[in-house]
Amino acid sequence: MATAEILSQGDEVVTGQTVDTNAAWLAERLTELGLVVIGHRSVPDDLHAIARAFQEAAGRTQLCVCTGGLGPTTDDLTAQALATAFSRPLELRQDALEQVEQRFRTFGRPMPAINRKQALLPAGCLLLENLWGTAPAFALQERGTWFICLPGVPHEMRSLFHERVISLLSARLHLQPARLVTLRATGLGESALQERLGDFAPEPAVLGYRALTAEVQLKLRFPPECSDDLVERIVADAAQRVGSPVFAIQGAGNGLQGDLAQVVGAMLAHRGHTVATAESCTGGRLAAAFTGVPGSSAWFQQGVVTYSNASKQALLGVPEPLLVEHGAVSAPVAIAMASGARDRAGTTWALATTGIAGPDGGTADKPVGLVHLAVAGPNGVQHRELRYGGARDRVQALASAGALDLLRRALIA
Repeated sequence: MATAEILSQGDEVVTGQTVDTNAAWLAERLTELGLVVIGHRSVPDDLHAIARAFQEAAGRTQLCVCTGGLGPTTDDLTAQALATAFSRPLELRQDALEQVEQRFRTFGRPMPAINRKQALLPAGCLLLENLWGTAPAFALQERGTWFICLPGVPHEMRSLFHERVISLLSARLHLQPARLVTLRATGLGESALQERLGDFAPEPAVLGYRALTAEVQLKLRFPPECSDDLVERIVADAAQRVGSPVFAIQGAGNGLQGDLAQVVGAMLAHRGHTVATAESCTGGRLAAAFTGVPGSSAWFQQGVVTYSNASKQALLGVPEPLLVEHGAVSAPVAIAMASGARDRAGTTWALATTGIAGPDGGTADKPVGLVHLAVAGPNGVQHRELRYGGARDRVQALASAGALDLLRRALIA
């Protein structure tokens, strides 16, 4: 299989001022295409360091994708470094210059003289038209390695990769894309997921894990020659072992796909149901998750953030004696919030969250991270008490995911 390296450049990347999301994104895309990514490398805005990185990559892999350094300023050195590394003179490319000028005409502004630098490219390179920014991208082959140089701006880089790079690679490299199937689960961690799998042996698939804040993913990468029947058997075995925490399976069959909000939204839409939210500790995250799903206006009716006790009474009808006796962070109040939200919105379902996100406000009986969730529906109200660790943002994210999962489980009950 063809191999690839990713080269990121820029002082801000090396010093940690900018998180290199480009490399992670490119690694996933290249792997999906069937390349084996053998390394990521970051270098500062130094001509000799960049040139040396290019020279070391030449002949070692079939592909080196470089991001950054294509701008007009003095610290943008990619083209010059590549020219230096392989003794290719820089040439003013008229087609590249016209591309830059056209972008400025689109912006309705005259092109500054310094932007002519972006049209100075190594002799013999292949221009990749950039319709998403001013920096022309380019590619060239040296010592058996294809070097593809892309802008560092993420949306430009990604658009160029999809619209220019994939077709170039397909025409010049022997690609055998693997088939990736991802089981997405919530409510358990990597270790618990591995325990559930037990002696699971997915050969010939390669097994991997990815842990996110409110989700853990089981990745199965199948070789291109693997039959559909074998893929289905292995995926079904994995899904059965993990069980109910699995909420979506990407890359296999026509089942539910997407993140937790998308899956819940699809379930609501399929049933013709509607939902409302009443949030305290999550501060609107549930409503934001729902409204982030295209088409959610068909099933998401309304959301309220009732942070104070007074707002819980006024907007949801939570009885004051309940708040006095049990406190805002309690099962009875979460249940009353969900019931009140459903009654007032007239929806099929309603979700409620109340808790202590921290870092302050906890007590011995009600520590930071304590969350009460409730879902009200046609068959009554269900409640779940959970305790999370970590910072405020993490508690809020996990509480939101827990509420979505509570509704998901109620929908399939």
